[in-house]
Amino acid sequence: MANLELMRELSVETPSKIVMLVADGLGGLPGPDGLSELETAHLPNLHQLAAESITGLIQHVPAGLTPGSGPGHLALFGYDPLVFDIGRGVLEALGIDFDLQPGDLAARGNFCTVDEAGRITDRRAGRIPTALNVELCAELRAKVRLDGVETFIEPVEGYRFALVLRGPGLAEGLTETDPQREGVVPFEVAARRPEAQQAARLANHFIAQARAVLKDKRPANMVMLRGFANKPPIPPMHEVYRLRTAAVAVYPMYRGLAKLAGMDVFEGGKTFSDELEVTRKIWQDYDFIYLHYKWADSAGEDGDFAGKVVRLEELDAAIPAVRAMKPDVLMVTGDHATPAVLKAHSWHPVPFLLNAPWRYPDDVRAFTERDCRNGELGRFPATDVMPLAMAHAMKLTKFGA
Repeated sequence: MANLELMRELSVETPSKIVMLVADGLGGLPGPDGLSELETAHLPNLHQLAAESITGLIQHVPAGLTPGSGPGHLALFGYDPLVFDIGRGVLEALGIDFDLQPGDLAARGNFCTVDEAGRITDRRAGRIPTALNVELCAELRAKVRLDGVETFIEPVEGYRFALVLRGPGLAEGLTETDPQREGVVPFEVAARRPEAQQAARLANHFIAQARAVLKDKRPANMVMLRGFANKPPIPPMHEVYRLRTAAVAVYPMYRGLAKLAGMDVFEGGKTFSDELEVTRKIWQDYDFIYLHYKWADSAGEDGDFAGKVVRLEELDAAIPAVRAMKPDVLMVTGDHATPAVLKAHSWHPVPFLLNAPWRYPDDVRAFTERDCRNGELGRFPATDVMPLAMAHAMKLTKFGA
């Protein structure tokens, strides 16, 4: 919190513009040929941008910890993720414009596939289409009843949905049901503290009823819940940094993150080209734009090394369009690593570049994990990203006498 107060004290308004381009799951690990996805991909535009920028590796949470998308993004926005611990359920609910009230308990839901013994065979139910998600949520709404609370079951996208419980005494502090692997039975919800006992009981009742409703469905015949949380207070970015802030994203959860940080949020359509078109339309009205690229992460989670390479090359092809808008500060990085060889998020630091007129050039010539670790910035915490951006945009006054 002290750093946010310092930013509030030192920040000044100027006409310069900052773009933060976050490639979800950007970082990777060497595949069979000894090269990571970034090292394998043909990335002439990102490599050229890196050669004109200062670079480094960022770490979103303490060493050895694997960040979720929430902590990863919050750190990039300047919030200490150990102080502002925000559950995934809140982000999913806000991302679909759900009117989350004080005291509501929100969770992110996954439709999944289980076998006759209840063991998970697919954590994402074959990535069912959103249209099927909508049908399943409607059926759950019609048939699930929980005593003493209002129950909201809202589709998000693909296999994801948001569950919100509204009523008295719904405290956060619950375990998750997703074991993060297949071949095992989902966990039951347990309370981590006494005041969360009622919420745990209701969550397990929801799961039991959902199991009964979905038992004959394929491939989405079960649900898992994670990220139980109440909505926390968080100081908005526009107050901390004196910025007019906007976010453009395709996936709802990332719009939820941005909304929680006080940004004006814009739906990005279906493709990154759509996101860029939205960005061009709002360009004159904002001096900080967070631009989210999702698809590298999805390929990494699927263990699709070649697919992630293709997605990184698609991002690279869009870099000239981003640069054509002429941001005064352009940053490219990720919210976490998603190595295809792990099929999951990982604890590894992520490449970062910052391009601005007042940069101190380094010798890095390629935007890869191996190259960026030799950059001017070295390995540094993601919470330093916003102060660096603000300084290079000439938006910070002098500290001290």
